[in-house]
Amino acid sequence: MALTLTETKYQSMKQLSDNGIISALAFDQRGALKRMMAKHQAQEPTIEQIEELKSLVSEELTQYASSILLDPEYGLPAIKVRHEDAGLLLAYEKTGYDVTTTSRLPDCLDVWSAKRIKEAGADAVKFLLYYDVDGDEAVNEQKKAYIERIGSECKAEDIPFYLEILTYDEGISDNNSAAFAKVKAHKVNGAMKIFSQERFGVDVLKVEVPVNMNFVEGFAEGEFVYTKEEAEQAFREQEAASELPYIYLSAGVSAKLFQETLKFAAESGAKFNGVLCGRATWSGAVPVYITDGPEAAREWLRTEGLKNINELNKVLQETATSWEDKVK
Repeated sequence: MALTLTETKYQSMKQLSDNGIISALAFDQRGALKRMMAKHQAQEPTIEQIEELKSLVSEELTQYASSILLDPEYGLPAIKVRHEDAGLLLAYEKTGYDVTTTSRLPDCLDVWSAKRIKEAGADAVKFLLYYDVDGDEAVNEQKKAYIERIGSECKAEDIPFYLEILTYDEGISDNNSAAFAKVKAHKVNGAMKIFSQERFGVDVLKVEVPVNMNFVEGFAEGEFVYTKEEAEQAFREQEAASELPYIYLSAGVSAKLFQETLKFAAESGAKFNGVLCGRATWSGAVPVYITDGPEAAREWLRTEGLKNINELNKVLQETATSWEDKVK
């Protein structure tokens, strides 16, 4: 399904991008961020610490990004200090999932709705879905119905819907394992194909690259699961899986590996439309913030953080294509 946009959605999409390329900064992490911070201090990270760190990143880096993704739980102060030209996405999902079951059912934030997200000034709603294309059919039907509801909400509010899909396998506990690497392309591309259907109302897919580059020939330090040709084919199949605009998430890999991955994707024929890049850009600021304080973290963002985002933007200019090419 090619993308059809109302005028309001079209203008919102333009606000979130730069010349059709989405170079968005992702900082909607909550549980993962607490764990990152807790590694560097004895006590539980406080709300004030989390809000301050998000605000620092927003204030220092949004002038170099087309938009920023934040969460309504800790990110509201960061909205106010972002650069005036930067678009805003707000996350609608609760963080994490129930680890006692393989279902990973989605859940919206209790006191938020697409309407409230729009009222908070967001240009788009982002929702994260964990999905196993080969998983329990009854569970997957629940997930499909859930996404249909959010799509309908976003349509009613005339606000773009960004769906982030994180794939997994109910029988494989470690997504970084060789076992999962072998099935990842099937999982990622299969999920993209499903949620590109018109019934879900998705405007942009935020997805993983279809292979774990640490297991690709030429990138792997040890064993590889994919030859270079097989990895290229996985990217071509990803491109064929959807007519919707899609952007890549960095999935916590290093800035260098993420940039190399984008180059490989483009060379393979993937016409992706940008990124929502989080930890690859700002994660180095976390230990600095905890150990040396906010001003030291600010200095890190102005040097290393700026370097990361500038290098990424340069790669995007060489590799990404405009989402406007996919609008009917």
